Parts: sequence; structure tokens; C-alpha cells
Amino acid sequence: MASTTTSLHALAQRIADALGTVDEAVLTGSVSRGVADEVSDIEMLVVTPELLTLDECYERARSAGLEQLGSWGQQGGPTQRVSGYAEGVPIELIWWSRDDADRSVAAMLEGEASSGADALMHGIALRTNGALARWQAMLAEYPDELAAAQIEDAALTWGGFAAAGLLTLARPGERLSRLERMLDDVLRILKLLYALNRTWQPATKRLALRVEALAIKPDRLAERIDEALAEQDPIRALRLLTQLQLDTVMLAPSGPNIDRARKWLSDGLELL
Repeated sequence: MASTTTSLHALAQRIADALGTVDEAVLTGSVSRGVADEVSDIEMLVVTPELLTLDECYERARSAGLEQLGSWGQQGGPTQRVSGYAEGVPIELIWWSRDDADRSVAAMLEGEASSGADALMHGIALRTNGALARWQAMLAEYPDELAAAQIEDAALTWGGFAAAGLLTLARPGERLSRLERMLDDVLRILKLLYALNRTWQPATKRLALRVEALAIKPDRLAERIDEALAEQDPIRALRLLTQLQLDTVMLAPSGPNIDRARKWLSDGLELL
């Protein structure tokens, strides 16, 4: 894993060096964290002085050696996305202008749902004029007001209707709706816990590794998520996840949604 990370880091540096005039080229993802493996790609944020068109980003990517270029996600906005291959390695480049980068970081501090803050905090400067260090300093302190809002928002759907409604998810033929609800519940558990720990929420890949460092969390968090999602018996699956939800909200400070969730989840467990 270390040798893979080293080789991918070196390739990312060569690409960054060939991108023309940029303010920042920031290595993100598994390579920046030092956990890249044989199927990892290279992810990079590229910040330019002015906003570039997608065609201009394509041209710079080609000049840096990328082939088989494509794009993904929403088109036509301030963010340009270019994918491709270099030396057989998949590459993903996110392009922002200098102004859009500053606006995006400010939005993260206001609670915009994104894994971008975590990516920046673990980012490695391949080329920089100092902006990455400034963003990391801004993001180093997770605002208390944001944490409180995220915690309450995470618990929003855990209550407000009869707890017996959980039983409808266990009916035959409801696997899709059950899994849809369970997945949303898992993401809310993680949102609550990252906010409780004043940690910017990352993507869900390598979950066990990422939640290991959380000081405040239920026992066996990642293992219990896997158990609940893999369980074939509907009632047992719902019981496993509902217990994890209850254990999570018991760690949170009192608030309207948290207090409601504690009672509702307790009632749901009794029914299950």
C-alpha cells in the first residue's frame, strides 16, 4: 500500500506540474491519506485564477498527458469535472476558479452537505500559492453552531409518526423501501456522530478506518452497520439498526429532535 501511494503521488505531481497556470493543485482521496491500493484512482482539486470552460479544462488535461477524457455530474455550473487516464491510472480532476474555491469553503463552514471539507483537510499541496494552508486553517475549528444544527438535522426523521410504522417496512415485498430507509438512517447516524465529534464528514468508503478515530461513538459502530445492512431477516435487521440509532442519540446533547428520537426509537424497539 505504501509503494502504491508513493507511485500514485509521483504521477499526480507530474500531472500537476503540466497543468499550466494554476493557483492550487491539491491531491485528495486515498492517495493523500496514504491508503491507496491497486484499484485506487488519483483525485485532485485544481484551482485556477479565472473560471475555465469544460473545453479549456479538457485541453489542459490533454496537455498534462490524460487520455480517454470524459466528465461526470452536473454540467454548466462553476465546477468543472474531468476524468481520464494517465499511464493506465484513472484520474479525476475537479476544477474551481479562485473565487469559487473561496465561496465553496465558506459554504462548508455554513453547513453545505459535502465531503469537500474533509478532502481539503487531508489534501496535499502539489502546487500552491498558500490558499490550501489558509483553507485548512479556516476548517481546523468545527463551529459549535454548525455541530448543533447538524446533530438536530440528523435526528429529524426519527419520530413524528407512530413507531408502529416501522413494521410496515418488514412486510413481504418491501425490501427496496426497507433498504432505502435503512440506508438513510445509517447516513444520519454518521452525520450525527461526525458533528458530535466536530469532524468534517468524509465519504463512506473505508468506513471502518474512518470511524476508528472518532472518540465519541457507539461500540462496534462499523461492524454493527454492516450487520444490520447484511441481515436477511427484516425484523432483526430493523431491530439491529434501531438499537444503533438509539445508542447514537443517547450520546447527543438534548434538543427537540434528539429528545423526540430517544422516545420514538425506544418505542420502536419494543414493537420490534
